Amino acid sequence: MRLIVGLGNPGPEYARTPHNLGFDVVDRLVGVARIRSRHHRDRALLWRGRLDQTEALLVQPQTYMNLSGSAVAALLRSEGLTPADLIVIADDVALPWGMIRVRERGSAGGHRGLESVLAALGTEEFIRVRLGVQPADGGTGDLSEYVLTPVTEDLLPVAEQMVEEAAEAVRLILREGASRAMARFNRRATPAPAGT
Repeated sequence: MRLIVGLGNPGPEYARTPHNLGFDVVDRLVGVARIRSRHHRDRALLWRGRLDQTEALLVQPQTYMNLSGSAVAALLRSEGLTPADLIVIADDVALPWGMIRVRERGSAGGHRGLESVLAALGTEEFIRVRLGVQPADGGTGDLSEYVLTPVTEDLLPVAEQMVEEAAEAVRLILREGASRAMARFNRRATPAPAGT
């Protein structure tokens, strides 16, 4: 069993924002697995099913980003899983738009949702899939406002492609392991259009 968690914020006002790309990847995986039954437990939306021959629990925490760790820790406990069974999907303002980065461990890199998960679990030893959402100014502006503002029209195709690739990265992790996913997806992306 794998616990696959996309980080984001609940509510329609956060849809289509950079901070909710983790939710979007989970939605894509739910569609791939053709899971129709959704449940609410441990402050999260859950879909249970098989994804590429692996029993998986797909999760969107409903705690808001900064408290994601409480939902993740509760689900690991209730499912009898460990951080080694966890894959977390999140946006990353340090990576250019279109870039995917798979890591087996590491710091939160300033991401509040990942900070919450790290604090709740007490370890950095879990797989994460990060999606690049770096602002055009390189991050010198108000990042909290930036990640909660809807993605601009010119970046929507980049976001959609990145969600598709991140979902495929998760599936490759399940099939062949994180190292294979890193070899395939950890590459420089073509820069997003100027002025974004």
